[in-house]
Amino acid sequence: MGELIVAAVQIACGQHVTANLDKLEKHVREAARRGARLVVLQELFEGPYFCIDKDEGHNTLARPFKGNTTISRVASLARELGIVLPVSFFEEDGGRRFNSLTMIDADGRTLGLYRKSHIPDSPGYYEKYYFADGDTGFVVHDTAIGRIGAGICWDQWFPEAARSMVLRGAEILIYPTAIGSEPADPAWDTRDHWQRVMQGHAAANLTPLIAANRVGVEKGETGSLVFYGSSFIADHMGAKIAEAGRMDECVITAALDMDAIANQRRAWGVFRDRRCDLYRDLTAPTPARLMPTP
Repeated sequence: MGELIVAAVQIACGQHVTANLDKLEKHVREAARRGARLVVLQELFEGPYFCIDKDEGHNTLARPFKGNTTISRVASLARELGIVLPVSFFEEDGGRRFNSLTMIDADGRTLGLYRKSHIPDSPGYYEKYYFADGDTGFVVHDTAIGRIGAGICWDQWFPEAARSMVLRGAEILIYPTAIGSEPADPAWDTRDHWQRVMQGHAAANLTPLIAANRVGVEKGETGSLVFYGSSFIADHMGAKIAEAGRMDECVITAALDMDAIANQRRAWGVFRDRRCDLYRDLTAPTPARLMPTP
């Protein structure tokens, strides 16, 4: 495959879907101008992060996968530019709702559907109120630029998800994200922890990783969040090779030597020497001593 230029975009999201999409498109076009063939967009980019509050009215924002106008617009852009674009969206399916992602290939085709597996539930991030647990399993998308494993935000904290996607053939891991301040503990800055966890996924699996977060202050009825941006691209050793600021609306890019990465992944031995017979604890229920205090 040789050299591949990849990108991540981060923006602040306003109330108007069209304005948000226009802003994203401007940055996607800039990424393509720089040679990017995969551009990762943030989680739920159509509007504000509504999970700050528990409000039944926000469920009207969900849309079916088929006939989704946002997906159609992004697909047209991907086809025009010849690039791969993931689309994160609030999905409605027969009365159930999911935090979902589809991958748009470089010819504008949609490549299946992934529904977020791990759903958070804490002050400011009340996602269990809106989203059912994903039922697709982890998905790896065969695209024009290689095999992409895509998780969504909270999925990025689980090493099992990253390893599963790489075992399924992922050559790049991506995580559209919406993360920022913690209303329950305003002094707690999770930014560095957030990055290090994903850098660990990249290093442990010898697989490059792209995380795209949002920026800005978003206010709900019961509180607000300050999204800290810091989108980044990590190489297959876990080193950050591109990083955005905490407040900037921008696009970042990096070049990856995919052939060299594939050779090192095969040669390093962490997959050869796996001991699957010892990993039963990973699929057992979580011990009570590790569960949050009620």
